[in-house]
Amino acid sequence: MRARDKAAVSALRATLAALDNAEAVPLDHSAPRAAALEASPVGAGATEAARRELSEEEVVDVVRAEAAERLQAAAHLTAPAHADRAERLRTEAAVLLRFLDGAATEDTAQSA
Repeated sequence: MRARDKAAVSALRATLAALDNAEAVPLDHSAPRAAALEASPVGAGATEAARRELSEEEVVDVVRAEAAERLQAAAHLTAPAHADRAERLRTEAAVLLRFLDGAATEDTAQSA
């Protein structure tokens, strides 16, 4: 990261956002949307919804999906004018897959 690897930074930022979205709790559509002002929650964080915790498998699935999405998008960019963008997407996918490979290597070393 110190070398300002733009592809890696872009891939990691997007993946962190995807993980953040995956932690969101689905909305309860049966709950009333508007109420009287005096019935509204008060105080810091009163309107914050609890986030769910992702398991390690779910995190790996999100990262794998982000890498697959980039590879699929790169495969669709066949025009020569889009070669740079396709290469950048492949590079971003490789960065994400390296993190998955690193996690798998650490798990194997810990279990041995």
